[in-house]
Amino acid sequence: MRDKMFADDSSLPRASTFGNAVHSDPNISASAMSPDVIHDYQMRNSSAAAFDPTRLSGEGSPMTMSPWNQTSASPFTKSPWTPFEDKVPKNGLLGSLIREEGHIYSLAATGDLLYTGSDSKNIRVWKNLKEYSGFKSNSGLVKAIVISGEKLFTGHQDGKIRVWRVSSKDPKVHKRAGTMPTLMDIFKYSVKPSNYVQVRKTKALWIRHSDAVSCLSLSEDKRLLYSASWDRTLKVWRIDTSKCIESIHAHDDAVNSVVASVEGLLYTGAADGTVKVWKKEQSGKMIKHSMVQTLLKQESAVTALAVSASGSLVYCGSSDGLVNFWEREKQLSHGGVLKGHRLAVLCLAAAGSLVFSGSADKTICVWRRDGVIHTCLSVLAGHTGPVKCLAVEEDRERSTNGDHRWIVYSGSLDKSVKVWGVSEQAPELTPMSMQTQLITDADSLPSEGSYSSSSRSGQERRH
Repeated sequence: MRDKMFADDSSLPRASTFGNAVHSDPNISASAMSPDVIHDYQMRNSSAAAFDPTRLSGEGSPMTMSPWNQTSASPFTKSPWTPFEDKVPKNGLLGSLIREEGHIYSLAATGDLLYTGSDSKNIRVWKNLKEYSGFKSNSGLVKAIVISGEKLFTGHQDGKIRVWRVSSKDPKVHKRAGTMPTLMDIFKYSVKPSNYVQVRKTKALWIRHSDAVSCLSLSEDKRLLYSASWDRTLKVWRIDTSKCIESIHAHDDAVNSVVASVEGLLYTGAADGTVKVWKKEQSGKMIKHSMVQTLLKQESAVTALAVSASGSLVYCGSSDGLVNFWEREKQLSHGGVLKGHRLAVLCLAAAGSLVFSGSADKTICVWRRDGVIHTCLSVLAGHTGPVKCLAVEEDRERSTNGDHRWIVYSGSLDKSVKVWGVSEQAPELTPMSMQTQLITDADSLPSEGSYSSSSRSGQERRH
């Protein structure tokens, strides 16, 4: 008997614990997704042959297709904070940060600060859930944000990585500290013809991305920055010098996710349907990364990756709505599949014993891990657009020895960020609780035998 998870979208109540009874359709209907998701994660038979070498990320991009409102207000005008006064359940919505200026594409949290990036080109800073400050990039939708001490790195649609530094005099002020690669390096490398590589129908410097920077990740020791792009490459940067020290043709199609982990391991996932494992090798000052394993090869595009804090489990979200995972202690053998979404999984995050998956179906599944068994605790519903990015911080004020709690931030193409309170001790979903919440929608109730009485909701193992 197969275990299944079911999810719904806007018909669910706020802070819902469950949703509608349907299983992920591996053939996602393009009409059910926004133009932005279609552009980023279009369902296709991803392979080298299917990759269009003439495609540019700007063609049909959200910047030209989406009718988002470029407000005339100052970028630092206070955003409405919408709290909820009623009693919040164990796993529930705490409030929303709404700024009608663009779709939210990236998030990064550190302590009480939250950074948000959108296609308005603004990077906003929120403190204690109120707008704190903001700064604007000259060009390029903000697709990725990572924080390293007083530095902030942002990856953009225009292929650039920008570096920002928090002012020592005023923590609200973020000053542009440079671009990667630097103008000096571009000038120096452009002199030698051997520094140019073939990209589609033209040549480009190997130290530069020639398409959108889709994702960023920091090495475990925070000395290296990894960037991956729709130009199919993975690049390695030294943070102290802002120099590109390595460029790898990593995949046969757009790279959608990169995650650095423990022991020098690095994971990349791409629209070609593959997840690859890379190993850092260092000899003196020389650093090189070699591919050591391919974890997955499928037709559906790989859209998101996450690794548990210990590095013991690797998660992969795909455009077919599934989340696969692997166990590092068992030579990265396949551990199972989490079934919780009807549409593409667009983002993943792991914290403590929890895993979060955000989807084009507008929901976030909260999974609790016990060994390799994953139980669905909640389906967080409230967004009116695809959930594009996630960030998680420990809720130190509410956590206790017996109940570890987290603050989860979710950014969506509905132009909002929602803030959720999540407990690791929340009761798990059971088939009975599913039926209770779905009683008003009898047509979508699971048929007999479509779920198991086991608490292992949502997991299907492969043998």
